[in-house]
Formats: sequence, C-alpha cells, structure tokens
Amino acid sequence: MAVAATVSLIAAGTSAAGAAPASATAGQAADTEYTVLLEEPGNRDFAIDAVEAAGGEVVRDNKAVGLLTVKAPATGFVEKVSASSAIVGAARTKPIGHAPAAKAEKAKRDNVEKENKAEKPNKAPASSQSTAGMDPLDGDLWGLNLVRSNIARAKQAGDKRVYVGILDTGVDGSHPDIAPNFNNELSRNFTVDIPNDSDGGEFDGPCEFRGCVDPANWDDGGHGTHVAGTIGAAANGFGISGVAPNVSLVNIRGGQDAGSFFLQPVVDALTYGADVGLDVINMSFYVDPWYMNCTNDPTASAEEQLEQRTIIASVQRALNYAHRKGVTLIGAGGNNHEDLGKPRQDVQSPNYPPGHARPRPIDNATCLNLPTEGDHVISVSSLGPSTSKADYSNYGLEQTSISAPGGYFRDFFGTPWYRTNENMILSTYPRNVALAEGAIDEAGNITDEGLSAGVKKAVQGDKVGYYQFLQGTSMAAPHAAGVAALVVSQYGKKDKKNPGLTLDPDKVEKVLYKTAIQRACPNPRTVSYVNVGRTPEFDATCEGDAKFNGFYGHGIVDAYGAVTRGGQFL
Repeated sequence: MAVAATVSLIAAGTSAAGAAPASATAGQAADTEYTVLLEEPGNRDFAIDAVEAAGGEVVRDNKAVGLLTVKAPATGFVEKVSASSAIVGAARTKPIGHAPAAKAEKAKRDNVEKENKAEKPNKAPASSQSTAGMDPLDGDLWGLNLVRSNIARAKQAGDKRVYVGILDTGVDGSHPDIAPNFNNELSRNFTVDIPNDSDGGEFDGPCEFRGCVDPANWDDGGHGTHVAGTIGAAANGFGISGVAPNVSLVNIRGGQDAGSFFLQPVVDALTYGADVGLDVINMSFYVDPWYMNCTNDPTASAEEQLEQRTIIASVQRALNYAHRKGVTLIGAGGNNHEDLGKPRQDVQSPNYPPGHARPRPIDNATCLNLPTEGDHVISVSSLGPSTSKADYSNYGLEQTSISAPGGYFRDFFGTPWYRTNENMILSTYPRNVALAEGAIDEAGNITDEGLSAGVKKAVQGDKVGYYQFLQGTSMAAPHAAGVAALVVSQYGKKDKKNPGLTLDPDKVEKVLYKTAIQRACPNPRTVSYVNVGRTPEFDATCEGDAKFNGFYGHGIVDAYGAVTRGGQFL
C-alpha cells in the first residue's frame, strides 16, 4: 500500500471469527456508513444506545476489539456519537451507492511498483547463475539468495503447520505455485467489491461474483498474489519457489481490487487471523484515507480529527490483540522516500474522497503511518540487488526494524544492469490480472507489452503459471515474513489452542534481529539519487552504526542464520 496499498474505511460483508452480526435498530434515514470504536469492548450496550440516540443503526460488530459498523445520516453523526463516554470516536466510511474514482490512487502506487512499465527497460546481461536444486525461474530471484533462503531450506524449508496470513488484495489460490500451500479452509475475504456507480465513478470495476464478494481464493489486484509467492511459493519443480516454500498460506483479504485497504476489513482480518491461530501476518499497505493519521491535525475539521483518532485507536487495538494471540506482525515501511522519524509535509491526504488532499504539517510525536508505525509491527525497508537502499523506500532510526530485498529498478547506475526488470522482484501473477492488464492475450500468450515488462510464463503439462516483476517495500516485507515463518517452523511448539505450531512473536522478532546480516551506513552517509533521475527530495541520510541504523535497521534479514543460529537467542 503503496505507498504500499492504502487502508480505507468500508465495512466487509463476510463475518470474521469473533465478529458477530449485531441486531439492527431502526434509526433516522441512513445513507452513510461509519466505523465506531467503543471505549471498552464490554460497553457494547451503552455504545449501541449512543449510536441509536445519534440516529444510527448498527449493522456489524467486531467484538474482539469493540468496533461497530453503523449506518447513519450523512451529517452530524460523528460529533453526536463521539460525545458519548462509551465511544472513543467514529470515522466515516462511504456514502451508500457512491464510489469514488480509484484510478488516481492506483496510479500513484503503480508509479513505484511498476516503474519498469513507464518506459522500455534496458535488457539485462545474460546470467550464468545456477538454479540446481531450485525451481526453474529461481535464477531470477536474487532476493531469495540475498536472504539465503536458497541454502536455509536444506536445514528448514518450512512446516505446513505454520500458517502465514496474507492481509492484502487477495490470493490466487489456483496458481500452480500457490495451490500446493494454499489453505482454502481458513482463507477468508473481508471485503465487498465496489463497482462502478451510477455517476460513472470507477473503483473496483464491475462485480464478477454474486453479491460483489470474491471467493477466498481470488485476486483481482495481483498485489496479494505477488506477496504470497515471495513468502511461500511451493518448491515443486515449477516456476518459482518462496522464502519458506513448505508453509501454509492463508488469504485474509482486507484490500479492495483497486488496492485500497479500508479500516473495518483490515481490523476484521487481523482479529480473525489471531483467533484461528495464524503465526505470521504480512501487511504490505498503509491505512487510508490518511497517509499519516494525527491526533492533533491543525488542518482538520472536527469530524476529520475524530476520524484520525479513531483509526489510530482501532488499528492499535487490533495489532495488540493479534500480538497477544501469538501473531508475528510484519509491515512494509512505505514508499514515500522519507525518514519516518522526521516526516515531511503530507500532501497526499486525505485521499478519500478523491480531490480532497491538502498540505498538512506532520508532527512526528502525534502522527502515525499505520500499520507500519503501529505497536508490535516489524517495519521493513527495501533494498536493491546491490544491497543499496531503494530510492523510494522509507527509512529512519525510529521505525526501520530490518531490511530486505524489495527491488530497485534504478540500481547499478553506470552498468548494463541499470534500469532492468531483473533489478525488481519476480513473483506470482494471477492469469485474470495479467489478461486485464494486457500482459497476455486471450490465448494466454505474453504480449509485447508483457514481454517489455518481463512477464514470464511457466508450462508443465496442463499447468500454466504467470509471473511479474514488481518493486516496493510491499515486496520487501514478504521476504521478512517468509523468514519469520521459517523461525516458527524451526523453533515453534505445538499450539495448545489451535492446530499447528506456535512461537511467541517477541521471540521470533528477537531471532530475526539477532541473526540479521549487519550492514553499516554507506560512506558518505548522505546518498543522493539525482544521478538516477530523482529530485534532491529523495536524498537520504543514514544515521546509526553497523549494529543498528536507519537504512538497514538491525540488518538484512537472513533465513540461513535464523534457522541455524536462532536457537541460541531463545
């Protein structure tokens, strides 16, 4: 979201574990949805009284964290309901029957993640890299080698009893590299597609399935499937393999087709994942409509201020709930090329509804980029194949926990590798998305556009799989999530409450940090990206030492070190 993808505020229609439907009460004419956070989850009756008194009707209830979805009048509700001592605050979700245009927001994300499509990439030099004992396309997975998954799997390739949640745009469970590890029984979709509205606005596009709810093994965005492949594509002699090729992949979809992630589905996905015993959850997005959510925003209206405070409190409560239940939380650091401890002016919020963004001064003490700056989240910065910090990647001593391969199209300036697809991250690509994006034709052949972007195809009998290159901290986080899954596989114990293995997330975090490959700041410490075509705004200064610094955090995540040396830190 995008930007690693975005998180927004639309209620999901699929019930989460721990989220029971609430009885609806008749209120005034309601045409807008809101998310309402209770002061205490146990104060539900008082909160519902406050909702009704403010003219609202409860339509959904996540009891795990005390979050209600409410239909209420378009004006006045937030201020009225937030005045109750039983309510933390409320946030507007969407006007019923109206969908905002998502093309502009998706374009912003694609500018980073699909930078290679902006102009024709250079052709990479021929590579003699061996793929012996690996899957056929693994020679293109420099990230797999950088985190040393290629040698770690001789010791630990992952355990099916370890469950990794993909909180993203969905996962194509039918992809030949995903299917062997995909757990359809546990997978859920917490979103409802938003089709084109009557005014011609476009969000997710036309609904493909009844009720506008995609199956739990479907991905119309492609982002989540790419993430899933990096974490756990099967080592099956076909296509590619993932960092942890034997773990179980669970789709806990909280993102729209358009790449937006709304508050209620994300909270529902987190609490569901915690309740069913997921060991790791990967979160490659940020919470929309605010790139930074601030408790004291001098530019905000009273309603916007309450909205931001509600988002902060709701996400923090869900993250803490998941951590208490044993989930290791991995977050993408973000693609805004800034030190998160010294944030610049925010010019992209609010991005919902479209056209309302304005310059906002950001106070680091009271503003958070969520979920990566949330409680218990391991925040990952992005590296290129040279191990340089990618130009787009956020960084900083305050938030960077660890670094991982995320791709850097402009890496290796001055060499034949500069501006090549192969500097990015290759992973799984849903056929339906490849077709919609023009990367393949109806017959499944790669088009000229797809060839230019480096799209690849694997065929084995009746199995056909497609693969695309992307870059971003969204691609770095799943490398770390895969290593976290290997740590649980190697050192976890039988979970007494749920099927599978479990390991205290604080212990997983410790192993990741203690076994990371330390990397000192570059010399000079300030890196300019002007020579690769960026403005001086991209210049970044690395603070800290080899043990911990703002570019690499504790170091580059290391699968081999984690599974061979991690036990001494437990």
